[in-house]
Amino acid sequence: MSENGAGSSAGSTSGSGQGSGSGLAPMPMEPGPSRVLVVEDEPKLAALLADYLRAAGHEPECVTDGREVIPAWTARRHDLILLDLMLPGIDGLTLCRTLRAMSSVPILMLTARADESDRLAGLETGADDYIAKNPFSPREVMARVKAALRRGRAHEMATAAAVAAFAAGSEALSIDEAGWTASWRGEPLDLTPIEFRLLHILSAQPGRVYARTQLLDLLHVDGREVTERAVDSHIKNLRRKLERAGAGTDRIRSIYGVGYRFER
Repeated sequence: MSENGAGSSAGSTSGSGQGSGSGLAPMPMEPGPSRVLVVEDEPKLAALLADYLRAAGHEPECVTDGREVIPAWTARRHDLILLDLMLPGIDGLTLCRTLRAMSSVPILMLTARADESDRLAGLETGADDYIAKNPFSPREVMARVKAALRRGRAHEMATAAAVAAFAAGSEALSIDEAGWTASWRGEPLDLTPIEFRLLHILSAQPGRVYARTQLLDLLHVDGREVTERAVDSHIKNLRRKLERAGAGTDRIRSIYGVGYRFER
């Protein structure tokens, strides 16, 4: 069952939409109450989490069945999801994978299964954090919620900076973070999620050189082991898609012995 009221703050976090032709980014707004989707089939635990979230100034909504998650998130676009692993209907890992393909919304996986293999499985499907129920500490959960929301807002600010950079200069590249799509002069780039994040990072600060290790840290915040050659492979694919869309062959420049930079 859902707790009502989660959708009432949607207007508090959206931009004003003014000045669309001015080339200026909208002024940042103070973050309002965060909408948190609690996906938990244990009623007492769900109610406890909802109480703590309200006390922290958030707006919780609870669902108990995995089949309710995607419709609930699609309707209200919550700022964070607390996701149980063991659920009726659709399991947490499948839901995490589906949500991550749709959005960069922070996902904290909450589960009684604390084996290393289970934690790694959760992180590899895109979860931002993994919290064991045993022992369970609501205060620790709230601290992790606060940290994940802070990282999410920093990501939103970086997105705004990228939009402003292109509004002030070249308008050829269009990045839609909400839809996880990008295009060059109207031509869709058809990027994978990791290619999208890579282009987003590089294009946010044209001319800045990113070392491969920096890009790895920004692309894989879960700390997984990935080699620097993986970055080269993603860059190669990204260049090919940019070229196919008419952006040329040197939009992403290699800096010998250092890394890569994006050119307007």
